[in-house]
Amino acid sequence: MPWEKSFDIDETLDKAMGLFWARGYEATSMQALVGAMGVNRGSLYDTFGDKRRLFLAALRRYDEQKRQLRLRSLEQTHSPKEAVEALFSGWTTIALEDPTRSGCFLTNTALELAVHTQEVSELVDRSQRETEAFFLRLIAKGQSDGSIPTTIDGPRTAAALLATLIGLLVLARSRPEAALLRSISDSAVALLR
Repeated sequence: MPWEKSFDIDETLDKAMGLFWARGYEATSMQALVGAMGVNRGSLYDTFGDKRRLFLAALRRYDEQKRQLRLRSLEQTHSPKEAVEALFSGWTTIALEDPTRSGCFLTNTALELAVHTQEVSELVDRSQRETEAFFLRLIAKGQSDGSIPTTIDGPRTAAALLATLIGLLVLARSRPEAALLRSISDSAVALLR
């Protein structure tokens, strides 16, 4: 009789994601993962492989479940300018209400590992390019409907919005000060005037 998994893979992966997100890759031991995930070591290796592959699976899940869903929802439910404002104000609120200063798992990973690990670098690069493309689409839509001036350079402004967002996410961990984060958020929206 073949062996069947006695745990929910997505739920278990979410637990690993939470631990990696809180501690980072290097500071998270396999023993801590086994404890947090509630699975035995053999099941963990059989299902996810080694620590590196588990980390990549957790990072991909974060990207799909957090970043991609958030951007898709904002684009579908808000006008272009409102979507940008909601993204920045949403992250500001999250940062100010998070006592753990967890920030963004992708940004944290970019700072910790992207220059050292090809697969992580590619995943972070793709997510950043997709976020920049999100901003570029919003700018184009806003210029089409008249809510964003046509004098704004779309590609340059999309790149500036991406850089501003990454800066906000880094400062959300190191200096989660309301005035600072709100000024960054306001500055991002001002780029579209």
